[in-house]
Amino acid sequence: MRNDEAIFDALRASKELGPTLSDSEVSGVSAILTAMAGSPVAYAAYALATAYKETAHTMQPINEFGGDAYFFRRYDPKGNRPDIARMLGNTQPGDGALFHGRGLVQLTGRANYAKASPKVGVDLVAHPEKALEPMIAARIMREGMSDGWFTGKSFASYLPATGQATTPQFIAARRIINGQDCAGEIADAAKGFQAALLAGGWE
Repeated sequence: MRNDEAIFDALRASKELGPTLSDSEVSGVSAILTAMAGSPVAYAAYALATAYKETAHTMQPINEFGGDAYFFRRYDPKGNRPDIARMLGNTQPGDGALFHGRGLVQLTGRANYAKASPKVGVDLVAHPEKALEPMIAARIMREGMSDGWFTGKSFASYLPATGQATTPQFIAARRIINGQDCAGEIADAAKGFQAALLAGGWE
């Protein structure tokens, strides 16, 4: 049976989040543990490690860096990259800024907000800011990494459904999100999170 107190004790002893955890770190980790409940330990560990890297260790959802002008240039149908805008489903003026990246992993584009909405039970097209709520962001991360939304690769593409993952498996799993960018660093963190989850009885 999962023991969150034991998991947090192990995290305090880890190099990832120890020796003390802030209230925001605890709430962020708790949201991810809730979203990942019932998943294999390797999947949960890699989700935690991904959030750890993508949020600069805060474990809280973040906005993509940049302002409205930057998002217009990158993602708007009238901006500098209309082909990227079309790929993201940004069809209306203003979509670039409205549907910029948000979350523990960056949910970006009208089409992706629409895809995530029924999965999390929230109309993210009407309320894109809700992708910054920790529980919603954690559920988006689980659904996206489970179903291969981000790159076409999923947890199951690289990680075992039973037992612990190895460092090479965690390194390969970076392709779920972003090629091999920082793959070794994230794999090291995943090993630490996996050990903490196992200490807390995650099965």
